[in-house]
Amino acid sequence: MFGLAALCFLLLQTGVSGFGLSSGESLSHQEITKRAILNTTAQTCRALALAEGRDFTFPSLTVDAVAAACEASKSSKSFLQTIQLIQSRNKRVDYILFFLARYHMDNEQILEGRKIITDGLAAVKASNREQNFEAAREKLGQILHPLQDFYSHSNWVEMGNKLPNSNLIRSDTSVGNIAAESRATCRNCNGDDCRNNILEDILREMIITSGYFNFVPFFSSKPKGKCSHGGFFDRTSNIEPKGGINKDTLTSSHGHLHMEAANVAIAATSELLEDIRGAAGDKPFLQLMGISSKALCFVIDTTGSMSDDIAAVRTVTSDIIDRKVGTQDEPSVYILVPFNDPDFGPLTRTTDPEVFRNAINSLTATGGGDFPEMSLSGLRLALTGSPPSSEIFLFTDAAAKDAHLKSTVIALIERTKTVVNFMITGNLGFRRRRQSDDSLQQQQQQQQQQPISRMARSDAQLYRDLAQASGGLAIEVSKSELLEATSIITQTSSSSLVTLLQAARNPGKAENFTFTVDESVKNLTVYITGSSVTFTLISPSGVSQESTNTTGSLITASQSVGNFKTLQLKQQVGLWEIQMVSTNPYILKVVGESPIDFLFNFLEESQGPFGGFDVVDNRPRAGVNGSLMVTVTGSESATVTEVILVESSGSGEVNGNVEAQGGGDFLAHFDRIPAEEFVVLVKGQSNNGSSRMSSANFQRQSPTNIRASAVAVTSPDSDNVLVPGTPLSVPFTVMTSSAGGTFSIQATNDQSFPSTFPSSLMLETNGSANGTVTLTAPLNTASGTVVTLTISAEASGGADTNYVVQRLTVLETVTDITKPVCELLSLQSNCSDNCVLSMWEISVQVTDGANGTGVDRITLRQGNGTLNTSLATDNENITLVSYNASCCSPDVELVVVDRVGNVATCLYSVRKTAATSSQAVTVATTTNSPQRPTVAAVESLSTRVAQSFLVCLSIMILGLSLTF
Repeated sequence: MFGLAALCFLLLQTGVSGFGLSSGESLSHQEITKRAILNTTAQTCRALALAEGRDFTFPSLTVDAVAAACEASKSSKSFLQTIQLIQSRNKRVDYILFFLARYHMDNEQILEGRKIITDGLAAVKASNREQNFEAAREKLGQILHPLQDFYSHSNWVEMGNKLPNSNLIRSDTSVGNIAAESRATCRNCNGDDCRNNILEDILREMIITSGYFNFVPFFSSKPKGKCSHGGFFDRTSNIEPKGGINKDTLTSSHGHLHMEAANVAIAATSELLEDIRGAAGDKPFLQLMGISSKALCFVIDTTGSMSDDIAAVRTVTSDIIDRKVGTQDEPSVYILVPFNDPDFGPLTRTTDPEVFRNAINSLTATGGGDFPEMSLSGLRLALTGSPPSSEIFLFTDAAAKDAHLKSTVIALIERTKTVVNFMITGNLGFRRRRQSDDSLQQQQQQQQQQPISRMARSDAQLYRDLAQASGGLAIEVSKSELLEATSIITQTSSSSLVTLLQAARNPGKAENFTFTVDESVKNLTVYITGSSVTFTLISPSGVSQESTNTTGSLITASQSVGNFKTLQLKQQVGLWEIQMVSTNPYILKVVGESPIDFLFNFLEESQGPFGGFDVVDNRPRAGVNGSLMVTVTGSESATVTEVILVESSGSGEVNGNVEAQGGGDFLAHFDRIPAEEFVVLVKGQSNNGSSRMSSANFQRQSPTNIRASAVAVTSPDSDNVLVPGTPLSVPFTVMTSSAGGTFSIQATNDQSFPSTFPSSLMLETNGSANGTVTLTAPLNTASGTVVTLTISAEASGGADTNYVVQRLTVLETVTDITKPVCELLSLQSNCSDNCVLSMWEISVQVTDGANGTGVDRITLRQGNGTLNTSLATDNENITLVSYNASCCSPDVELVVVDRVGNVATCLYSVRKTAATSSQAVTVATTTNSPQRPTVAAVESLSTRVAQSFLVCLSIMILGLSLTF
């Protein structure tokens, strides 16, 4: 057994490097995280395939390959986006929480570091139960940092350990013997050679220690005889005993053990992910990892005049469900948010299409009151409850009563890169004012034939502004035209939809636009919103067609309803041109389906002592130089040649200097960030094997409009857990690189939790000021609820604004920290040489302890038999499990989860030992030492060390080699 463990370790040991911020040959936190996610996701998809009787070939560990192996190739972009978010939250710990030793397992704060991990793990599991995956991803990235740092900053590897310390992710066990404060742990290094600086008795007695670290000169100290972290930034490394023990890079004090430490960190990360997977279930775990198609999200006005609109939504919903279920374009999640006045919500989120269909069918159009409705409150709830990069459709015939939320909604649109389409029906300025049902019915009949009036257009401007900001459309039609107009939904429900071009002009003007179509683009479509707009299309071959010509060869199909026109274009590779002519405002959008797309993040110089860059989560700084990281998705051969910041409503452009970073990443530097709204335009080449150079060129554009700002709003994310009934203080800082003055502060949350905050802050020129938002979750708030807090600061007169978005997880105090227990009651079998004709069965009793929260779920992870569960008649705390299978399937693995996410894995196996008998064989043990097989059935795994071994062993069995 031990030999297998050593072999597993050797398989993992294939050229790893460091944990730090350096690049080159050393492996960083980001790389360790990515490799573990890819492996665990592939293992999950393999388990699902085998359970469904499908073949599965283990892929190479790349994003595209794993997504394809999971039969979800259209999810590669969202999968990569998820990995990048988790990586950035991991990396951010070094930037924002640099001086807190517990986040790095420094200064022998091992127990404090474990508490960060276990508390965060509870929050991740609680968020997953509520399908709040974005909050779970952010917290996951944060807790991975101290987990991984343990293996680089402690002496775990020096003690000869080849597997993770599994008790770091459990709070009910001992992590081991930690050195007392008075006990010496190190001696001076021999010059630059620190290989033998840890004292022999510390290693012999398996005493855990970690290096002390202090960055501040003249104030650095450490207890007598203690090890230092080491390195240039550690001032304690010059205090005896001198030197250090960190293994962050190959050139660190203990860099000779860097590869070993990184290998164990990968295994530890995989182990934690497996624990989350067990608590969530395989399909929800894949959703957490971004292996999912596009969400279908409707925000619907349910006031009295909306009955026809709701009927149209019902029809469209049924069409999407009937055509998409079972395909790669089947929505991964269905979201519905109703609103009227004064109410909005609740948010319905489900993965079951029939549940969503029933929710839509149950909507009724009633009431109304005064004219405006709570549309932006409903939209805010949808933005915070939907996956990032979603597409939301809002249906209304009324103005917004809560227009004061405009800046909050725009902040969430920018933060989530979500597209919002507004379906505006009827005459916004003509609607009811607490009328009788007869007058309301008469009004509805008038609206059926009446387009939006000039008076209503001013009411609709807010929706147009929000649509433009998100890269969506504001479609204005009469109620009788809505069903026809909503065909756009079925056309844009593909997960592989990309934007080639988008432009808005207000006021309208004559202008020529070009866009490049590559061979990967299918279903090329043009959307135009606006009145009295004419155009001329010119194909790459020089053929032209005017909008008045309905029989030309370039437009294969067209639809015109209200202010909305859609055109299906002939598939032709190369440079297209569209010449727009209109004096009225219009939006032009060109989309298609393609696997090739891009992700982007603005970067800013880190405020941490190591320098480097951190991801900008809000608006970049205006008028100064800046950097942008672009990652190409859907093509391993694609290269970026140009990154351009294009003004959304004008012709101004700023070209970036592009540098390839490897792995599909490209860094673009700009000498200035435009003060005007802009979009990101990416051009490049994909080596698709074609001999035509034009076919290798591609063009993609970000739908979301971006605004730069001279204002910065920041808030640390070290403590983002809300205990019901306990106020939480969220500090924030507002800074300006421009003129000072009074800045208005607005803090809103999507759960309407009570909060207090300063209404304004006074800033000097180029100054800063601090504030605090105090937020309280009501006592009855469900654990796992996520509240999205948006804090915005606006300069005097509204000339400039910026924001910060915090996701806070509500988590009740967890008292159940022990996993469920399996007890074998009976095992029967008649296994013979002909396994097809023989069966075996077991009966198992599962309990969660006297003080446990109770068993929530029992599922099969391995085994092709039949599983049945029932509560014991005399004790509801006991769950009885029966399982039977063919002797051709001699192994079964049960995953038992309690109501707070503690996971037990119970393994049983039947093996023929004689012609008339069979025995169950132990396949996991409680230690790393060799164990003899026993005749007893396997009990639930008693430590995570055994689970670590099984995870590692599965990699070995599959022949998976992690080539770093």
